[in-house]
Amino acid sequence: MPRTKDPAVRTLLIDRAAHMLRTRQPITLRSLVEGTGVSTMAVYTHFGGMDGLWSATRQEGFTRLAARLSALAPTEDPVRDLAALGAAYTAAALGDPDLYRVMFDAGFELEDAAAADASLHLLVQAAERATAGGRFRPGTDPLELATRSWVIGHGLASLVATGPLPGAALGHAVPLLTALFVSAGDEEERCRRSVEAGWGQVPQGT
Repeated sequence: MPRTKDPAVRTLLIDRAAHMLRTRQPITLRSLVEGTGVSTMAVYTHFGGMDGLWSATRQEGFTRLAARLSALAPTEDPVRDLAALGAAYTAAALGDPDLYRVMFDAGFELEDAAAADASLHLLVQAAERATAGGRFRPGTDPLELATRSWVIGHGLASLVATGPLPGAALGHAVPLLTALFVSAGDEEERCRRSVEAGWGQVPQGT
């Protein structure tokens, strides 16, 4: 009789695996489930084995990130929305550093590579809105701009979440994003206000 899959057990194993990996603990089937009340068979029931667990763990990071970014309601200011997406990305990284570490470990295959692109698509959509609304000059490549925005957010989040920079360093995103969006055609002072409004959601003191 097939074993029933329990979503709570799946989440427990994913979170524990991510934490052990980030803290560089030796990971075996036994060490993974030790003290959890879960049997080693649960790894096979939910993931088909350790390789499946690592793929699912990496995928889970992107799934949670996409859910956080999707929860942001678009406003009438798409430049502000671009910055807000970056702030939400950074908050996700700082709030769940274990999964964040695993998300970008290319040593493990993703279960669904297309689904992992969902977060980037939200940035692309905001960039398209900014161009259509006249904030960015016609012909601006929304994918390129979204990618550069992601690079800025990812770089700062990584340096703060994994060291060596303090949380206050996240404030550097405002001038960096402002410079990026001004280079795409936005007016500097208006751009700065939009970026400050969007980026203000990030926990600066983390």
